[in-house]
Amino acid sequence: MRMLLRVCLIATLLICCVLLNCASEHKKRKGEEFQSNEKNASSNIKLRRNYTTAHDGRSEAVSPKKKVKKTGNKRISMGPRSDISCTTLGGICQPNRYICQGRYLKDKCSGTKMRQCCMPVRAWSVLCAGHHNNRVRACDVHGCGAFNSKRGNGLHKAVDLVCDDYGIANAPFSGTLAGPVSRKDPAGNQYEGLRLLSDVHCVKIFNIRPFRYIGPVAQGEALGYLLPLQERFSGITSHLELQMCDGTDPSPFI
Repeated sequence: MRMLLRVCLIATLLICCVLLNCASEHKKRKGEEFQSNEKNASSNIKLRRNYTTAHDGRSEAVSPKKKVKKTGNKRISMGPRSDISCTTLGGICQPNRYICQGRYLKDKCSGTKMRQCCMPVRAWSVLCAGHHNNRVRACDVHGCGAFNSKRGNGLHKAVDLVCDDYGIANAPFSGTLAGPVSRKDPAGNQYEGLRLLSDVHCVKIFNIRPFRYIGPVAQGEALGYLLPLQERFSGITSHLELQMCDGTDPSPFI
């Protein structure tokens, strides 16, 4: 009887050991499967991240191309299609960063706005005989002679050039005399003169008594003599008045 009990105890202990070993092995397998699943999940996450960064890199690589296209589509403001407007005036088209011995005129040359028309000094000849240059009348008691200087309630849209009373006025450029001109100032004073035009320029010259009003004329040829202004305006600087027919500034040409 005792032997039977011992055998049963031993058998029970062996069965318990076997069951414990099986349970521990089952836990180990579950742990290994869980770790493998975590590894697979982390590898999948890494793959997704790599794909995302790679995809973002492509989009970043593509975006500069769009910017280049946008900048390439920007319009560059261009001037005239040729330099004729400048060369007919006796000028030279060149970048305005270069030194111009005369004056630069805008919107006369082809290409970008940096390319401008360089007009040589004194493109027109001296208008008043006996003077070495065309000197603009300075300010006196009756006003100033520069273009756009203040005149009453308006602006002076001409240039006054200093001349001697009864001095000879010469043609600033070759062209054709196109008849007499006259104007009145706000005070009612009358000014007489003539019109001179060419294929490029058109001017009105006031305060002179012309020798003739029509016909061709060469540059430097005598047009008439200066009328004395001192009789009407005491203290004024004697001058002739040079006005462009379109009202623009003649200063770059004198």
